[in-house]
Amino acid sequence: MLSRLTRPQALAVCALPVVALLATAVLAPLPFSVAQPGLTADVLGENRGEPVITVKGAPTHETSGQLRMTTIEATGPDASVHLGDVLGGWFDTDRAVMPRDAVYPSGDDVQEIERYNEEQMRESQDTATTAALDHLNLDPADVEVDLRLEDVGGPSAGLLFSLGIIDKLAAGDLTGGKVVAGTGTITPGGKVGPVGGVPLKTQAARRDGATVFLVPKAECSDARAELPKGLRLIPVTTLDGAVDALDALRSGKGEVPAC
Repeated sequence: MLSRLTRPQALAVCALPVVALLATAVLAPLPFSVAQPGLTADVLGENRGEPVITVKGAPTHETSGQLRMTTIEATGPDASVHLGDVLGGWFDTDRAVMPRDAVYPSGDDVQEIERYNEEQMRESQDTATTAALDHLNLDPADVEVDLRLEDVGGPSAGLLFSLGIIDKLAAGDLTGGKVVAGTGTITPGGKVGPVGGVPLKTQAARRDGATVFLVPKAECSDARAELPKGLRLIPVTTLDGAVDALDALRSGKGEVPAC
């Protein structure tokens, strides 16, 4: 024999599974990472009391201003990110929700990821050195460049490393006394590649005093989306183009590209 339920009672009984499902969805871990603006570092300066760039075998020049590489900080691969974190990240301009595989492409093992990022950084330093010396027409057999930057991984500082080496070795002054920041991978031939996380990196750059930001041209629209006030974007596709743009900006002669 079936008992008769009133309409409110029936609705209440039917709602119980829905509430349970919603609670499960809210509490279930999701395959995302939440990122925020990270540290920046002046490649023309020091890191932990040691010069970031050391050159042997060629004369160097005094520099003014700063060339700041930029980073993002993301929740770890083993961190639990829930629906509330994702929704909050979508509405907070200081945070971004990114697929975990885009942030940690090498897997979920923390040590494996650290090794991967360290290898990416070493390769980036090698290619940055090759690109810079090629730009200056210097023989790598005669010039030794040592790059040292602790607690930073990945390839996205390549462009700034190359510019820092050029600023140290070439006559003149790339920054013109300005605080210039940026991001971008570099190839041995001097091509600049996209990196991701650009809106957060522009915020980190402006927070640390930058007024100019070099951005891979392919990521101009991302950089413009949440551009901090007082930060000028300069799109670049090659190392030569980045040097030319900074020369034009410093001297006031020539065209400075804009996004």
